[in-house]
Amino acid sequence: MNLQAKLAKLEEVKSACQTASPARERITALFDEGTFVELDGFVACGSEGVGVITGYGAVEGSIVYAFSQDVTTMGGAVSKAHAEKIAKLYDLAVKNGAPVVAIFDSNGAKISEGQEVLASYQKILALSNNLSGVVPQVAVVAGSCVGISAMMAASADILVMAEDAELYLTAGTDASAKAAAEHGIAHVVCEDAMAAVQKAREIVSVLPLNNLSIAPISEGAEAAAAAFDNTTASADLTAAICDAGSVIELKADFTKHVFTALATLGGSTVGIVSIKGTICSTCITKITSFVRFCDSFSLPVITFVDNEGFKEGTCPAAAARLSAAYADATTAKISVYTGSVIGAAGVAFAAADLRIAWPTAIISALAPATAVEFFWHDKLKGADDVAAKRAELEELYADTEASPFEAAKAGMVEDIIAPAATRSTLIAALDALASKRVSRLPKKHSC
Repeated sequence: MNLQAKLAKLEEVKSACQTASPARERITALFDEGTFVELDGFVACGSEGVGVITGYGAVEGSIVYAFSQDVTTMGGAVSKAHAEKIAKLYDLAVKNGAPVVAIFDSNGAKISEGQEVLASYQKILALSNNLSGVVPQVAVVAGSCVGISAMMAASADILVMAEDAELYLTAGTDASAKAAAEHGIAHVVCEDAMAAVQKAREIVSVLPLNNLSIAPISEGAEAAAAAFDNTTASADLTAAICDAGSVIELKADFTKHVFTALATLGGSTVGIVSIKGTICSTCITKITSFVRFCDSFSLPVITFVDNEGFKEGTCPAAAARLSAAYADATTAKISVYTGSVIGAAGVAFAAADLRIAWPTAIISALAPATAVEFFWHDKLKGADDVAAKRAELEELYADTEASPFEAAKAGMVEDIIAPAATRSTLIAALDALASKRVSRLPKKHSC
C-alpha cells in the first residue's frame, strides 16, 4: 500500500472514529475554535468505541485538558479502556500543570468486566483526588453521573450541572440538580448541557493553570456606578464593586446567609465571601470550602462582613473550622466590615492582612442590646418609656463604644472608608498584597 493509499485509509478510520455525538459537540464547544486535539481517538473496546472522548485545547489561549463521556456509545459505560483514557489525561495534566474539565454522561460501569473495571475506577479516582489543589478541576454533569463517577464529580473544585442531569451515589436518593444545589454539591446549575459547558469554560478561564501560576489578568471593565450601603443585598453589593459582568456566584442555593462568588476586580481574579445575619454550621461549610479552594490557587479572598454572631446551637467544632480556614489561608485576605461584627464570629474574619470598616460598622464583643443590659442597665431606671430609652441607649452604644473608630484605636481595623471608596481601596490593597509570601512550619494539613 503506497503513501496516498495509507493517507486515505487514515482519513477513513479517523472519520469513522470521529462521528458526531453530543459528547463531541460538548468537548469541542469547551475550547477556543479549532484548538481541540483528540487523544487516543483510535482506542476501541471490541468493535465499538470506549464511550469517552479525551483531549486538550485552548480556553482563552490557555491549555486545558478535558474528557467527555459519550452516552451514545455503550451507554457511556466505564470500561477498563475508558478508564485508562481518562487516567492518561490526568497524568498529562499533572505533568504539564494544566486544568482538567470532566464532562460526565454515563449510565455507569461496564459490569461485564467485573473487578477489572473496579481497579480502573480506583486508579482514576485516586488520580483525581491527588490532583486536588494542584490544578483546577471543573466537573460538568451533562446527563447521568452515578456511583463512583458521582464521587469523582463531587470531588472536583467546582461542579456544574445541567437542570435535567442526574447525580447520585446509590439508587433511591433524589438525583436532581436542584437537590445537588440545595445540598451544596453542585456549585452552579444551568438550563442545559451546552450552557453548563459554557459556564465551565467561563470558570476555568479566570482560574490559574495550577497552584504555582497566577490567575489571568483581564481588562477589568469598571462596574456600573451604583449607590450601596450596609442594607444592600450581597449579590448587588458584589456586582457594584467588582468588574462589570465578571461575577460568577457559586452555591447560590446552599444557605442564603452567605454569598460566595468568583469575580474580577481591577482585572484580577478574586474570591468573594459576603455574610449577612447569623452564621450556622451550614454557612460555615460553605465558607470554609470556598476559602480553602481560593487559598489552594492563591486567589485573594475579600470578605464582606455584616454578621450578628453564631446561630444558637452552632457546633463549636464547626466554628473552629471557620477560624482555621481563615487563619491557615496564606493567600491575600481582606475583610470589609460593612455592618455588625459581633463576638466570636467577628474574630474569625479578623484573620486578614487588611481589615477595612465602613462608618456604619458595629464592632463589639457583645451586641448593643446585650451590652446595654450588662453595662448600662442603671440608665434605664426612671425612664417613662423603657423600650424607647433602651433603643436610644443601644443606638448610643453602637455609635460610641462599638463604633469602628473605637475599633481602629484598638488596632482592630486598619482603615475606615466611605462605602463609595470601596472599589478603589480594594484595588489598591490587592496591588499592595500582590507579592505576599508566607512561610509556615511543615505540616500535612490542619486537624
